[in-house]
Amino acid sequence: MADAPANPATVQGSLPLYKNPEPLNLGQHKGKGLKFGDRPFDFLRETHFVPVTMGEFAVAGARFPIIFLGDNKTPVAAMGLQQGANLFVKDDGQYEDGVYVPAYVRRYPFVAATHTDSKDRFTVCVDTGSKLFSDKPDEPFFTEAGEPSEFTNRAIDFVRRFESDVAATQTFIDRMKELDLFDQQQATFQPRNDQGEPVGDPQVVASYWGFSGEKLKTLEPKVFADLRDNTYLGAVYAQMLSMGQWDTLMNKAAVRQQLSGAGAPPPPSAPEA
Repeated sequence: MADAPANPATVQGSLPLYKNPEPLNLGQHKGKGLKFGDRPFDFLRETHFVPVTMGEFAVAGARFPIIFLGDNKTPVAAMGLQQGANLFVKDDGQYEDGVYVPAYVRRYPFVAATHTDSKDRFTVCVDTGSKLFSDKPDEPFFTEAGEPSEFTNRAIDFVRRFESDVAATQTFIDRMKELDLFDQQQATFQPRNDQGEPVGDPQVVASYWGFSGEKLKTLEPKVFADLRDNTYLGAVYAQMLSMGQWDTLMNKAAVRQQLSGAGAPPPPSAPEA
């Protein structure tokens, strides 16, 4: 947090969910804070790809496919099959019970902005365009005395730890690129009739980057052992195992369409990675 820093902090890259991040400061944000209301996850309803960090692969991959997008190979949890439909946010704005909430979502609407003079410095920002941002908050950013509230201090600590996880994840991705362990992959859906028999050709649901089991087999024993010893191998396997969750998403999409009275047509294709 800072008031008018000499080297303004900027939010880096594309940020799903965020609309208008501003540096959190007393002058602009005293009396304001977050109001969760009775629909606390409405902000997530239209976001189907959510960034995740390496340490989340195992727990997130138990419920969502973990895929990598773009040239940067950004890891994300696929929480739906198309933009505008997060399959884990219910119609009442609540999150599905018992399902893991990615740290990126738990951090929202806070985010770190880096400084032009130092990548090690950051300013905590808040998305003033968020549905949670309010001038009648349940959780104010500042006390009457002008000090950060306990809620804000916890948020700052969470952002700091999240940034550390992001940095570790980037180091992991860089190593995976160096070893050329990525390949382009697709998730497909096979339409079937009422008797469960295949009808027509399989349809592509999503195209993305993933880890290649075949490339993994060709690694030198020493390299393989290094990946095992620094926990990278566990993350690789967790991502590969998460591919089984595509069936979960397709089934959830079909059930949601049935409940809406729209029948159960094949899931629409997601954007390519």
